Amino acid sequence: MAYFIGVDGGTESLRARVFDLAGRPLGNGVSPYPTHFAAGARAEQDPEDWWRALGLAVRAAVAEAGVAKDQIEGLSLATTCCTVVALDEGGRALRPAILWMDMRAGAEAEAVLATGDRALVVNGAGRGPVSAEWMIPKALWLARHEPENFARAATICEYQDFLALRLTGRRCASGNNASVRWHYASDRGGWPASLVRALGIDGMLEKWPAEVLAPGAEIGRLTPVAASHLDLPERVRVVQGGADAFIGMIGLGVARPGQIALITGSSHLQFGVSDQPRFVPGLWGTYRDAVYPGRYVLEGGQTSTGSIIAWLRRLMGGTLDLAALNEAAAALPPGAEGVLALDHFQGNRTPHTDSLSRGAITGLSLHHGVAHIFRAILEAIGFGTRAIVDAMRGAGFDAAEMVAGGGATNSPLWLQIHADTANLPVVVPDVSEVPSLGAAILAAVGAGRFATIEDGIAAMVRPGRRIEPIAANVALYDEIYAQYAALYPALKTVREAGVTPSRH
Repeated sequence: MAYFIGVDGGTESLRARVFDLAGRPLGNGVSPYPTHFAAGARAEQDPEDWWRALGLAVRAAVAEAGVAKDQIEGLSLATTCCTVVALDEGGRALRPAILWMDMRAGAEAEAVLATGDRALVVNGAGRGPVSAEWMIPKALWLARHEPENFARAATICEYQDFLALRLTGRRCASGNNASVRWHYASDRGGWPASLVRALGIDGMLEKWPAEVLAPGAEIGRLTPVAASHLDLPERVRVVQGGADAFIGMIGLGVARPGQIALITGSSHLQFGVSDQPRFVPGLWGTYRDAVYPGRYVLEGGQTSTGSIIAWLRRLMGGTLDLAALNEAAAALPPGAEGVLALDHFQGNRTPHTDSLSRGAITGLSLHHGVAHIFRAILEAIGFGTRAIVDAMRGAGFDAAEMVAGGGATNSPLWLQIHADTANLPVVVPDVSEVPSLGAAILAAVGAGRFATIEDGIAAMVRPGRRIEPIAANVALYDEIYAQYAALYPALKTVREAGVTPSRH
């Protein structure tokens, strides 16, 4: 028997799961760590907490799985992306890591966009925006505001790369992270040299790891110290992973051109696999070789989705029974009897890319109740996904299906609404822990158990449910979607007339 460990390094905790070659999860371990917040939308973590959590979670997962340690052949990591860390020559952090959600580099993001460099083609076909979350704005912030740390840094990398270095002693970057958030382009010369030079941080090119390894490539074997920390044999292979959501595509089995991965949770991410580049205003990408060799990934995203449901629950004093609410909302017709919502509660990421846009709930009367509002919010989130799918269609990307993972898959109503609003089948695989399953598939590929990632998917991603659009609902939602689409420009007109919503 052979077993593989998929590590999911998230915002609040690190999870390790043991899988067999059929993709069955056998053991799970989780270890939380703190995030330190400060004024100016700052959020930081201590990389040593990641290392501690990795040891605890892996040991717990192996113990729960009850498998022999000498039968574990490899592990791979799916971690938060744009979590940037500066390391000294010995691989020790010079300062706390700047978490992905940290927005301190807003001015630096504007400076990156102002260069007009060709690398910015992945940012809305060059029109922007560039997010303050991304690697180069954060590195530029370090150079401007902490020049001593920037100068002392031998390596500037990410959460993923820090753990890979600790595990193997090898200094390398994930080809996934670099492609999707560092402006690295394998088909356009690699590192964005002209961009960093235009920003006056030429030294950045030497601080990034010289090696860039694709997902599924072996990084190395565990060092003696790492093997002791994880309580695993030194012969265990460490295999390159990447950003949690993108590695989740593998766990969902989304590899064929025309498939869309729908990653749900507090926010939504939509990733389309394409056989050719498609640079689209209002969307991010396409990224070549970011997940699969020779293929491209087109990216959309909704800033607030599941977090709106959490808001509604808080608004009701935390007393909402979500199961009962789903049942009551399912009994209502499409359109929630006239209640319509806009899902921009925390701005819009794509396709409008407007951080000042805000949510709305309209059409309320004294007849309506919480179930109407709940259903209208679910429909608004579905419409937001449709807007992204339509933007992809406008670029010639014809989706065949959406494959979904995450929190929304627990609600049959939400899945049906997604299928009906986008007029696409929604597929939900059997295993829901898709970042860790995707990482385990990569570990198996790197260990030589499968020739390609697609072969690993065929063996380890097991079928689950398939939700087909209901034709009558599709027709109704087409009409309601036109009303939804009119909300954003109408509210933007009001805002620009001088009635500006709060940023909070």
